[in-house]
Amino acid sequence: MSAPTSTPTMEDAIRAALATVDDPEIRRPITDLGMVKGFTITAGRVRVELLLTVAGCPLKDKLTTDITAAVTAVPGIDAVEIDFGVMSAEQRQSLQASLRGGGQAAEPVIPFAQPGSRTRVYAVASGKGGVGKSSVTVNLAASLARRGLSVGVVDADIYGHSVPRMLGADGRPTRVEDMIMPPQSHGVKVISIGMFTAGNAAVVWRGPMLHRALQQFLADVYWGDLDVLLLDLPPGTGDVAISLAQLLPNAEILVVTTPQQAAAEVAERAGAIALQTHQRIVGVVENMSWLELPDGSRMEVFGSGGGATVAESLSTLVGAPVPLLGQIPLDTRVREAGDAGNPVVLAAPEAPAAKALDAVADRLAVRRESLVGKPLNLRPVGR
Repeated sequence: MSAPTSTPTMEDAIRAALATVDDPEIRRPITDLGMVKGFTITAGRVRVELLLTVAGCPLKDKLTTDITAAVTAVPGIDAVEIDFGVMSAEQRQSLQASLRGGGQAAEPVIPFAQPGSRTRVYAVASGKGGVGKSSVTVNLAASLARRGLSVGVVDADIYGHSVPRMLGADGRPTRVEDMIMPPQSHGVKVISIGMFTAGNAAVVWRGPMLHRALQQFLADVYWGDLDVLLLDLPPGTGDVAISLAQLLPNAEILVVTTPQQAAAEVAERAGAIALQTHQRIVGVVENMSWLELPDGSRMEVFGSGGGATVAESLSTLVGAPVPLLGQIPLDTRVREAGDAGNPVVLAAPEAPAAKALDAVADRLAVRRESLVGKPLNLRPVGR
């Protein structure tokens, strides 16, 4: 005789419904995060006691909408009332320890630098400013996220931060104890020094402060399980590039240049730093390659051949193939979409520039596979 099965109760149905609601910042069920203090059911009305990580949570309305939709979908429930509270310091510390995978280390570690990390880290570099490095970064991020990958962007260009505007990330980070929850836009998590400064204030820092800021962006921010992390580096080979090599030695360098030879020569220097830091150069992207005219012809506004020259030179320098991953044509829609906070790969996917950027993203959309915990099928050989 089989054992009798228990009939699900209304309480079980409510718990199951709440488990389908994710925290908008952490992207994990509110029930797993200890945010649901409890609930009561009275004549078709549910009163949910919810604990926010911080007072004045900017996404309270989103939580209200999602919880109401999930719970009212349960048969017999007509209305939902949400009573918001705030986690205690002990509860926040417990949440932080849980998100970091257990015990709380004295110094937060950078998850992407650990041997078991499966996140591909791409550092987008250029030899000089004005080549469209940030535009390339945000469009690659949006294109990769559209494929269903979990993507993050670190705006490491501390002095010239522009990523939040280009991604339309106008939210502010939320702090849980000493951990930072990054805003999201178009499915991309993003952090930038611009989110911590007042208005358009200039950042005037020296090397040690730049290093510490980058370290905090990588270690103190809760990124979750990313497939791809992109870093928008400042132009040149200065302090941030050196700090990156120290903090993320496994990062792969993506060099952005324009077709003109003067820019190509400078871009070679940016790529050549990989020789000193022992980092891999994943490839070269040539931006502003040509302008497509109404009659179908191309005007090479900035000359031609710069991207191929950089790729060939770096291949010789590092002794390994460095491919030219793509050539991005000039298109006013790239600028317009960036100013509007809606990358061109999303705003105008049919545009030639968007298609070229998508093609580059196709070649980068590969998650790193870790061998940690995997059998290698090796057998000892007898002597």
